[in-house]
Amino acid sequence: MGNPELVLFNSLSKQKEVFKPLVEGQVSMYVCGVTPYDFSHIGHARAYVAFDVLYRYLKHLGYEVKYVRNFTDIDDKIIKRANESGEDPISLSSRFSEAFLDDVAQLQCLLPTHQPRVSDHMEQIKDMITKIMENGCAYTIEGDVYFAIDNFPDYCQLSGRKLDDNRAGGGGRVSVDLRKKNPADFALWKGAKPGEPSWDSPWGPGRPGWHIECSAMSAHYLGITFDIHGGGKDLIFPHHENELAQSRAACPESKVRYWMHNGFVNKDNQKMSKSDANFFTIRDIIARYHPLALRFFLMRTHYRSDVNYSDRALENASDRVFYIYQTLYDCEQGLSPFREEDIKGQVPADVKELIDKFHSDFLASMSDDLHTTAVLDDLMEPLKAINGNLKKLKGKKPPKPVILALLALEREVKDILSILGLLNSSCAEVLQQFKDKALSRAGLTEEQVLQLIEDRNLARKNKEYAKSDQIREELYGKGIALMDEPKGTIWRPCEPPE
Repeated sequence: MGNPELVLFNSLSKQKEVFKPLVEGQVSMYVCGVTPYDFSHIGHARAYVAFDVLYRYLKHLGYEVKYVRNFTDIDDKIIKRANESGEDPISLSSRFSEAFLDDVAQLQCLLPTHQPRVSDHMEQIKDMITKIMENGCAYTIEGDVYFAIDNFPDYCQLSGRKLDDNRAGGGGRVSVDLRKKNPADFALWKGAKPGEPSWDSPWGPGRPGWHIECSAMSAHYLGITFDIHGGGKDLIFPHHENELAQSRAACPESKVRYWMHNGFVNKDNQKMSKSDANFFTIRDIIARYHPLALRFFLMRTHYRSDVNYSDRALENASDRVFYIYQTLYDCEQGLSPFREEDIKGQVPADVKELIDKFHSDFLASMSDDLHTTAVLDDLMEPLKAINGNLKKLKGKKPPKPVILALLALEREVKDILSILGLLNSSCAEVLQQFKDKALSRAGLTEEQVLQLIEDRNLARKNKEYAKSDQIREELYGKGIALMDEPKGTIWRPCEPPE
């Protein structure tokens, strides 16, 4: 029996559709990148983790994927920030582009095939504007070029908005220009202004509008028709609406087959954004929590739904990922004496059935519009099975079926974590990193925790049970759990009480 058909929600048709690529075995995908004028926030992480999951899953299904993600390195916001700081706009955007790449690498996001920057693609942008003008869908005013939405009857087919609802000014990025034929017409080219970077063009020196860049760069790298165009749902209007119009005005055969959009990250049920100053940068979060915990947190909610950020949710995600890695580490340690042995035989029937069901459920969930929430919940079953079998491993000569069961479970869990971008090379290193983050949040050093464990052991020896309980409770309140093992008391990070 083959894999289930991959079904994706298409924002254009407003329904799930079976995914059929333009070229069999190959996928072309464009995802709108950041405007790098500051450090990226976790709303950005939401988008790039979501499309990284799609990228990884398409590759797992055997597709050759050409993935393009751009940098908008020329924009009003960049110029404003550069003027405030006295920095060259291209230099400023380059610096924050590199910071973005560092951040998403921490989140285990794979590098796209191409990462074009607007400043390197002026010729493609000018060529596309020329075509739009030749096809009667643009006009010039004193060095500016505007798209004439009245000359493009299909405008608003992606967003489904009424023209009366349109906000002029391209998503609030610029002030309204009263010279326009229609207030909703948007800039394709902006005439040069003092103190701004500019390039020569047939309409005079200037720079591109916000939307034209993605139309030009997607066509350059992927062709006029390609499979998937992604981004946050805030880009549906005006950015993607305008992209669709521009691309088809330049070339009527132009088509994006599947438009995909991820939900927001909210704080206190309000969209997190730089303009509202209610955001946390990726760096803010991974200074306190492990990057794998942030990735897990973002994947716990279906990519099309909004996710509400809270420390409690990050603590819960940390606890879950620590459990995954502790289980894998214990499994590695338990199996280490047997790795060199050539152990052959059948995996026990109950374990094989569990693995087969888990794997088929994984494929079914992921192929149903990337249902990562279900996958992460289902992951608990093979992890429980590993822990159950580890108990049977103790003794001088453990039964061979137990070793075979653990080897098969370990391989399956690691394979799935790898596809999801949640697998790191060393379990021991990851566990230590989680412990270091927990100590930092608790405001303690490991030496202080070990001293408190000694104090508690002494209190118990002296039958001062109230004191020993108090030490345990105080540590638990700070996210440090004590566990009394046969070899002594150990500690691990935990989710603190509310």
